Amino acid sequence: MNNIFEDTKTAFALKTDSELERAYFLFKLIKSEPLVRIGTAVTNFALKAHLPVEQLIRASVFDHFCGGVTEEDCLSVIDKMYDFNVHSVLDYSVEGKETENQFDLALEKTLQNINFAKEKSSIPFAVFKPTGFGRFKLYQKLTAGETFTAEEQKDWQRVVARFETACKAAYDKDVCLLIDAEESWMQDAADNLIESLMEKYNTKKAIVYSTLQMYRWDRLDYLKQIHERALAKGYYIGMKLVRGAYMEKERERAEEKGYPSPICADKQATDSNYDAGIEYMLTGKNLSLYAGTHNELSTLKAIELATKKGLKKNDNTIWFGQLYGMSDHITYNLAKEGYNVSKYLPYGAVREVMPYLIRRAEENTSVAGQTSRELSLLKKERNRRKKEGRL
Repeated sequence: MNNIFEDTKTAFALKTDSELERAYFLFKLIKSEPLVRIGTAVTNFALKAHLPVEQLIRASVFDHFCGGVTEEDCLSVIDKMYDFNVHSVLDYSVEGKETENQFDLALEKTLQNINFAKEKSSIPFAVFKPTGFGRFKLYQKLTAGETFTAEEQKDWQRVVARFETACKAAYDKDVCLLIDAEESWMQDAADNLIESLMEKYNTKKAIVYSTLQMYRWDRLDYLKQIHERALAKGYYIGMKLVRGAYMEKERERAEEKGYPSPICADKQATDSNYDAGIEYMLTGKNLSLYAGTHNELSTLKAIELATKKGLKKNDNTIWFGQLYGMSDHITYNLAKEGYNVSKYLPYGAVREVMPYLIRRAEENTSVAGQTSRELSLLKKERNRRKKEGRL
């Protein structure tokens, strides 16, 4: 099993020669932090100045990391991946919106994706971000224990109603719904709301899934606490475990505000915390796990624990997930072995998805070894194809 992730022929079977070359070029760029910073600044300037760069972005970074502009645009990608037993999670990746109309649109997209998931076996989950349904400052204020104004209270009730609508639709259609995690200083408000919806809709199995960012040292204790409450009240817990997506921002804010950083001291501590979370999820009762990870050792650990627990490879209480455009060596080789695995498939208008894409690039430069590993596998596959006379 240890050599499963070295099979680049399986990992990149879907990539044409030109797509493989593009991936190699992109990850070489991403490996350079100065180039990422310069590219980010230039891209932001070009978009704000309304320069005609969208086609260039679409043909390069967008098409590598995103499924398309619309849900329908993603269908060919979804079908191609499903031919290899890789599922898709449609992720409407427009970030940073602040108006009620935009929040209503995010709810509409989520409901559409729940319907897609009901209709297509290739789509096992729907997903949304808390700030897709309401203003960041509302979550932040509630997390800090501050009192809402009358207008803010009305706005928050609309947020609660959107969560309720999405979760009820998922429950009625028997579709699992992932809810992403965001910054620590707004997360308690989202966690409390999600927990109440788990209690309401997870009475027979996990339908509503929350997310734990395990680079936070307090998340394992939180997992144990919410699980105890669920066992006492008789409902199921669904959790997506990820390492986290806002590390630099979290540390900078903690230093600026003068409070202890919520982030683990180093990568080793984060890895240990993540693996401890995986172990807890796979040894406890009434727990369903979505292991969102690009880490090979954590993936192997989850497989080992699931095997010890006696779970079949395709048991619906354990799923693996990676981002589209990354870690294909994990995704496609897991699928080949018969495990439940999916790709997060972001989509949306090019201009509106750029904040997501920029965050992806910045994360890759800050994760030691991730980009180097991608490059080494892409290089290995390039060499294999050259020997076959393809490149």
